[in-house]
Amino acid sequence: MKIKALVAALTASAVLTLGLAQAKMKTQSPAELNDLEIAHVAYVADSIDIRYAHLALALSENPAVHEFAETMIRDHTAVNDQALALLKKLGAQPRDNFLSQSLQQNAKTLIDEMSDLRGTAFDKRYAENELAYHIAVNDLVDNSFLPNIENAEVHALFTAGSKIFHAHEKHAAMMVKQLK
Repeated sequence: MKIKALVAALTASAVLTLGLAQAKMKTQSPAELNDLEIAHVAYVADSIDIRYAHLALALSENPAVHEFAETMIRDHTAVNDQALALLKKLGAQPRDNFLSQSLQQNAKTLIDEMSDLRGTAFDKRYAENELAYHIAVNDLVDNSFLPNIENAEVHALFTAGSKIFHAHEKHAAMMVKQLK
């Protein structure tokens, strides 16, 4: 399968995952979330990717997969720490919502699936998921969250995070290509 076709298929899968709750609740859309709901979605998405990375460190023997997973843990933890510090400064609490709940439910299913894989099968599935996940999250941040964030400091945090996560997407694409 060509890389473009794979990316398209993975993107469709990730977008479906991110939008599953939206389909159930047609009156809600990611663009309608307020800053505190957006903050919670981002925190949950980062936390999920950290969980995926810990799973990769536990199950993979591939040094490239380990390097990527360690990068995910470092970068997503740093962004979450910055987000929590900003929320504390603002005296605000993130708000759970349909999208963060959907992400949590879908992550559990995917972690259960990947936990049963070993060797190259795990490495490929992890890399494909990371690519799809970053494509979908980057699209969500760029097209639904950033245009609608009202607080300037929250917007700045998301803008900085977006640059990091676009680099992750490129790194994941290279990893998928290498594991073909």
